[in-house]
Amino acid sequence: MPRETGLARAAGGGYTGRMMEFSRTPEGCFRLATELWLPRRREAVFPFFGDAFNLEQLTPAWLKFEVLTPAPITMRAGLRIDYRLRWHGLPLRWQSEISAWDPPARFVDEQRRGPYRLWVHEHLFEDRNGGTLARDIVHYAVAGGWLADRLFVRRDLDQIFRFRQAKLAELFV
Repeated sequence: MPRETGLARAAGGGYTGRMMEFSRTPEGCFRLATELWLPRRREAVFPFFGDAFNLEQLTPAWLKFEVLTPAPITMRAGLRIDYRLRWHGLPLRWQSEISAWDPPARFVDEQRRGPYRLWVHEHLFEDRNGGTLARDIVHYAVAGGWLADRLFVRRDLDQIFRFRQAKLAELFV
């Protein structure tokens, strides 16, 4: 079922607010799509995402998220980044690989080691209405399937991505 938050349409059909939607894919995986319009050009927005350590700012404190890969991290396709976090008190390690790097338009990170059976996160940046439409499209799968997604995962992802959108809106006012 789609879930939208603070969605507002601008002239020309662009979003001026926030949107979040969960759905199920034909393959039985799950999809999370978000949109957030930021009042800055993508050439000013994209470099923030090019710094892997900024992910710590975009993650709620309750996850105790930390980048383990030493600085400096130069983003590029093929780069692997290691993280540590706590999910419901359980310590977890996560490793992602940047599978696509196309500044300032998009990049993709894919989980190589971590809690999901599948995690592919595409970040898209479009010039829109004098600013940037920042879009996240995440395809994911979890052990326990739809039941685990409904009981735990979707609720946590909803909180994480709401926090992320609020923080980005605050940073790029």
